[in-house]
Amino acid sequence: MSNNTIAMPSIGIAAAERLLDAAFHAASALGIETAVAVTDATGNLRAFRRGDGAPFLTVDVAINKAWTAASYGYPTHVWNDYVANPKVAPLANLPRMMPVGGGYAVVEAGHVIGGIGVSGGDYQQDQLVCEAALRETGFAVAAETAART
Repeated sequence: MSNNTIAMPSIGIAAAERLLDAAFHAASALGIETAVAVTDATGNLRAFRRGDGAPFLTVDVAINKAWTAASYGYPTHVWNDYVANPKVAPLANLPRMMPVGGGYAVVEAGHVIGGIGVSGGDYQQDQLVCEAALRETGFAVAAETAART
């Protein structure tokens, strides 16, 4: 590897699909229809599924939650608090920013390797589905503290 490149860990398709399966299992247990998106470490879509009864708006919301979570490694519900601060409120105007509960970074060995976003329930249900999917597939649920803003 040259001095001009870096190695970047990123989620594999098998892990992304396991997250989808686990999220749909958790959503079913809550009785909600969802869309679930998994992005890679750069925020690009890696895997996606929308339940038959999930509204079409859930598609973009789930993808953007995964993108938002992967961007800094913070859960999307934490972003909601951050953008309430007038000093960083303009970040809420970014086209893909989705500071609503239901998105988490996917972290392995201390590296953000992707993001997961769920949309279809209320923000707490979406958050619970993400947390359950991460735990079921062996990923940690990210801490809600440290801020980079």
